[in-house]
Amino acid sequence: MANRVEPPNLEEWEPKTKLGQMVKSQMIYSYDYILKNGYVVKEPEIVKLLVPNLEYEVLEVRLVQKMTDSGRRTKFRALVVVGNRDGLIGAGVGKAREVPEAINKALNNALLNLVPVKRGCGSWECGCGTNHSLAHASKGSWGSVEVTLRPGPRGLGIVAGETAKKVIQLAGVEDVWAIAFGETRTPISFAMATYDALRNTYKTVYLPRKKEVE
Repeated sequence: MANRVEPPNLEEWEPKTKLGQMVKSQMIYSYDYILKNGYVVKEPEIVKLLVPNLEYEVLEVRLVQKMTDSGRRTKFRALVVVGNRDGLIGAGVGKAREVPEAINKALNNALLNLVPVKRGCGSWECGCGTNHSLAHASKGSWGSVEVTLRPGPRGLGIVAGETAKKVIQLAGVEDVWAIAFGETRTPISFAMATYDALRNTYKTVYLPRKKEVE
């Protein structure tokens, strides 16, 4: 079940970047402006402040181990997806010794990876002209998993596995066909490949080269 992303406490937030300072001082008040100008977002508070109605869902928390010279180290790894159900989607992974800390790290990572999705009615079976689906087909990959998203007619719903469906729902896409290849039983690969496919809908059209705020 999705949870609401709480806005930052402006009294406690001390921006560490120029972009953060500009956002807090209300010199920049639109996340769309940040995307169009290709600014690098390094503070999750920026996204929390500029994008209302964000929701996140924890898709997986699992125990991972790593062998070091000092012995075996155990941590928790969390996978989180975040979106506003209106054309923005992000996904992230975080590791920590405690579950809440791992989830918080994954959420902050997902907020920093928030990207737009090019929605539309790209299905030849529909042609209604609304943003219920994708504007065109898109592919994404992560690890051994490759996902192709194809526009669907209104009323189709999301034809995808449970993990991919949760990612697509938070992006605000209502009707789509999802075709996946590879080890889709691995939630992190399936979710991140789906996120990559959604991100690629705007990859060459909308997102300019990233740059620092001068």
